[in-house]
Amino acid sequence: MRTSCPGNRAIFLFGPTAVGKTQLLFDFFSETGEVVNADSVQVYRKLDIGSAKADDETRKRIPHHLIDILDPWETFNVADFIRYADAACSDIWSRGKLPVISGGTAFYFKHFMFGLSEAPQADPEIRKTVDLYMRDQGLAKAHDYLKIVDPVSAARINPNDAYRISRAIEVFRQSGRPLSSFALPTTPRNDMKILAIGLCRDKAILDERIRLRVSIMFQQGIVDEIRSLLELGANPQWQSMQGIGYHEFMDRVWIGEKASSIRALDSLSKLDYEDITQQIVMNSIHYAKRQMTFFKSFADVHWISPENTTELKALMDEFLKD
Repeated sequence: MRTSCPGNRAIFLFGPTAVGKTQLLFDFFSETGEVVNADSVQVYRKLDIGSAKADDETRKRIPHHLIDILDPWETFNVADFIRYADAACSDIWSRGKLPVISGGTAFYFKHFMFGLSEAPQADPEIRKTVDLYMRDQGLAKAHDYLKIVDPVSAARINPNDAYRISRAIEVFRQSGRPLSSFALPTTPRNDMKILAIGLCRDKAILDERIRLRVSIMFQQGIVDEIRSLLELGANPQWQSMQGIGYHEFMDRVWIGEKASSIRALDSLSKLDYEDITQQIVMNSIHYAKRQMTFFKSFADVHWISPENTTELKALMDEFLKD
């Protein structure tokens, strides 16, 4: 395989949670590529265990970009991702390496390829009004409202995704049109050439891998990580706390202020932990299903098993040849 890459080629490597992306990156791309993280939780510092970040050995073997770039109370959206990812790819290309955009946040891939929709830019006053509305009504009622004014977007957006729910409501209130009605570009930005590789496994195997991952999270110390975040002031309104592995704890222990919430965490029983574990497992399984539904809508994807490196090498050789 060639060791240098033309400056407009990149790999998309995606698939559902726990499918095996990190191991494949380590095994296959260490010499030729560098990773551009496309996971909306791994951008945050101090969210290591719940987001299943690559360990230090993997990150030394293959450089990772867009990991640990924000504090956990900051917000991050798809426009931010495009800006950071563009800069990372330019840096990687400058060294003759291949950017491998890898993760599970499906709409990051879509908009990195095609750009953003024609929806209006955020209006600060409308955003403030919508924020107040969502705090007063709660996520569930806000999502129910979105089902009325923009059912297409509501079907696409996870009911726990406060940022995207808020954005869709903002667009409707600002323009009088649903976010889903605004056109998306249909040609790749910047004349990019993309090899899209989707990783997939049998559902039963994937579900078991998810259960194992959640078990490992607890062994690695997810409870201590949650406590550290609470000590920093974490609360359910932080965008970072809406990720799977975090919001299940926040739903259980957040009482309205830091000290009492830490006490609630420290008071959890064995049954509480078993219940939280099961919630994380089921939410992860449901999320994996939604990820696959979104990824399956992409055109020109080569779907392979993570173990099928022979086919992957053939795809790479064809993609990178002059």
